Amino acid sequence: MPLEIADALSFFRLSCGRWTSQRSQHHLLHRRAEAGASFIVVEELHKGDARLAEIAERNNESVERIIGGCWVRWSGSMAWDRAGESHEDQTMFGLIPSDDSGRSGLLLRDRGYAEKAPVAGEFRMDEENGLILTTDYEMMSSLERFWFAGPNLRLRTSTVQGLSNNASFCMETRMLDTPAPSASTSSKQAQILAPFGW
Repeated sequence: MPLEIADALSFFRLSCGRWTSQRSQHHLLHRRAEAGASFIVVEELHKGDARLAEIAERNNESVERIIGGCWVRWSGSMAWDRAGESHEDQTMFGLIPSDDSGRSGLLLRDRGYAEKAPVAGEFRMDEENGLILTTDYEMMSSLERFWFAGPNLRLRTSTVQGLSNNASFCMETRMLDTPAPSASTSSKQAQILAPFGW
């Protein structure tokens, strides 16, 4: 049963913590699947954080419009990695809602996944409280959907179209030495701080 999540900022807050991720990535051109695993850390960036001002500047947006965001770091490996190849990186997100519900709007990144330049995508929450992110790059586009199967289990699907066409499924499990925030608490905090989320 999906968790009750009021808005995107609440979704991001529920995502804070340390996670282990198991990934299956399907390379459509090669018709082959590749397994991988990673360790992910998500930390909230509160409204007024200097890092959100940096994201706004890089994307030519006003920092006053950003209601919050997060800082994500990860390290991992994939089955087809060459010797010494590393999958370690980090990124920051800032949320700009487009409506009073806070369930859709712009997602600013200090850098994209497919390209290292700053990028703005769009987010929206669906009727099952899943978070959908769409990002268009110069040479490709990505579509991701995140949802909680429980407070400590988050699932993710993604597709990338363009220079490399692939689809992936991830199962992300919270490391239980960091307790999950409650959805109701996150929703109440979101209503106090701003009309919406991630």
